[in-house]
Amino acid sequence: MSVRELVVLGTASQVPTRHRNHNGYLLRWDGEGILFDPGEGTQRQMLRAGVAAHDINRICVTHFHGDHSLGLAGVIQRVNLDQVPHPVTAHYPASGQRFFERLRYATAYRETVRVNEHPVAHDGVLAATPPYTLEARKLSHPVESFGYRLTEPDGRRMLPERLAAHGIKGPDVGRIQREGALGGVGIEDVSEIRRGQRFAFVMDTRLCEGAYELADGCDMLVIESTFLDEDRQLATDHGHLTAGQAAAVARDAGVRHLVLTHFSQRYNDPGEFERQARAAGFDGELSVAQDLVRVPLPKRAP
Repeated sequence: MSVRELVVLGTASQVPTRHRNHNGYLLRWDGEGILFDPGEGTQRQMLRAGVAAHDINRICVTHFHGDHSLGLAGVIQRVNLDQVPHPVTAHYPASGQRFFERLRYATAYRETVRVNEHPVAHDGVLAATPPYTLEARKLSHPVESFGYRLTEPDGRRMLPERLAAHGIKGPDVGRIQREGALGGVGIEDVSEIRRGQRFAFVMDTRLCEGAYELADGCDMLVIESTFLDEDRQLATDHGHLTAGQAAAVARDAGVRHLVLTHFSQRYNDPGEFERQARAAGFDGELSVAQDLVRVPLPKRAP
């Protein structure tokens, strides 16, 4: 059975706390798993969340600050220790190639799995597969940072009343789906576009064009909200977003489910992030991420 959900492994910015691990997020997309920003402790969080090394098909790193990448060494070694039967593709900023290599080969181990390195140097499509297209957009942070976006190809939803009106039933329904036409009736006459689902992952950044482009029309947006709105200047100075800014991006982009994460340890009340996001005018589904929770993608829009 296909599953599309976000498994949150960690939600802390800069340093872990008693209740929040460094960053780490696994997106389950049908039969694939995409691991985003594995910070320190990700391997242990995977164990606690019921995520196996075999679940990882891609690793996407936004940038090479430690809270987003120090877990790479352990994750890559675990993939090899468990002899994952498929290749694993790694995307990361090309400017951080030396950091990736240091983390990949931080200690001695036996390589049993092909890890394909696909560094990101500019905006654009990184991979086009039948289940999704993966794209990257540059963000605004003191070190080079890229956000990621998955887009499912549009499909078609068959309309029973139109099929019946044209006398198409039984095996002929499958035939018109495969061939695109049947007896002078086109597929567009008996179906409508089913919009593909969209997911975006936006970490450390100020407000910038890339963040809006990634979020545009997404069913789920996972976005940093390191600071609360009263610390807006601090956020700008350090290349981050506030809860209200992140929510405004989601509001303006038409996001259906907003997931706020990457919280500064200076704040004790997670509920304040939700209150400020609502005050910014976002009225869709909203999650203030907690370690080890699972957040399903919204059901398809009608």
